[in-house]
Amino acid sequence: MSVQARNNVHVFGHGPITLVFAHGFGCDQNMWRYVEPAFREGWRTVLFDLVGCGNSDLGAYEIDKYATMEGYAQDIIEIIDEFGEGTVVFVGHSVSAMAGVVAANLRPGLIQAHVMIGPSPCYINDGSYLGGFTREDIDALLETLESNYLGWSSAMAPAIMGAPEHPEHGIELTNSFCNTDPEIAKRFARVTFLSDLRDEVARLSEPALVIQSSDDFIAPMEVGEYLRDTLAQGHLAVVQNTGHCPHLSAPHACIAAMNGFLQQHVDTRRDAR
Repeated sequence: MSVQARNNVHVFGHGPITLVFAHGFGCDQNMWRYVEPAFREGWRTVLFDLVGCGNSDLGAYEIDKYATMEGYAQDIIEIIDEFGEGTVVFVGHSVSAMAGVVAANLRPGLIQAHVMIGPSPCYINDGSYLGGFTREDIDALLETLESNYLGWSSAMAPAIMGAPEHPEHGIELTNSFCNTDPEIAKRFARVTFLSDLRDEVARLSEPALVIQSSDDFIAPMEVGEYLRDTLAQGHLAVVQNTGHCPHLSAPHACIAAMNGFLQQHVDTRRDAR
């Protein structure tokens, strides 16, 4: 099976930088439609669906492989090997931001910079670390998801999206969740909410921009500040937005933050790979 077919890869534009866009839990590449086109002129962009999501090949899903973040990271490495050109910047939303970190640590030099939108290396509070949830919260969330995935999706998706001024986005996210294979979604949820990738974050050496919503109950401000302080070259941009998907509800602010970071921290003149 080709990488293109497995992950439903689409490539646009040309230029010295390749931006690889990776969607979050329960989503697909269409979630980037307000942000990715802004970077096509003069640069190369790559869109794809995580295996088990969107129009990826569901036949490629392997329970053992995707039981940890490393399985998704291996796919990212293969996508970049085949479709990345020049300087590669990985743009990941939520859980995919962490998959990009794991990929970069597995293959040093593969990715030259990271843009992380609503990332969290660990959702569970641990001592002075505030991930936003207790272990009991996460266990209850996963139990509800396991017993009634469609009901969980209908209740959680609008809350995750936020953006009360754009209720259509909450409906879109609900539909996206509901269109995901429930068994795959349940397993991916465990990977997403139970992983602790703080050590991986501490190892990352490349420049990284964290785009943090001002009000996000999934990845609260304390998580964005933790990442800024823990990443070797961490930068934090706070956008005024309610919800976990500012690339949908505040796309212009995300584009502006990305442009500022890329101009300052990414060398467009070299092929670093």
